[in-house]
Amino acid sequence: MLYKANLIIEKDEYGYYASCPELPGCQSQGDSLEEVRENIKEAVELYLETLSESEKQALLNKEIITMTLEVQVA
Repeated sequence: MLYKANLIIEKDEYGYYASCPELPGCQSQGDSLEEVRENIKEAVELYLETLSESEKQALLNKEIITMTLEVQVA
């Protein structure tokens, strides 16, 4: 079955860090954007294998909206 999961990917001087907000503790890292995407995909797949169908439906039935907000600090 095909599922959609939201991802948050952050970049810092050490590489990329990814997490899936719907799946507590599901996170990964990588040296490149491609690597972190592959790693978090594997982490999500492994996480979902541990859940029942009803747990999957409950956890992945959220809409998460992310945006960038610009603020000026005096």
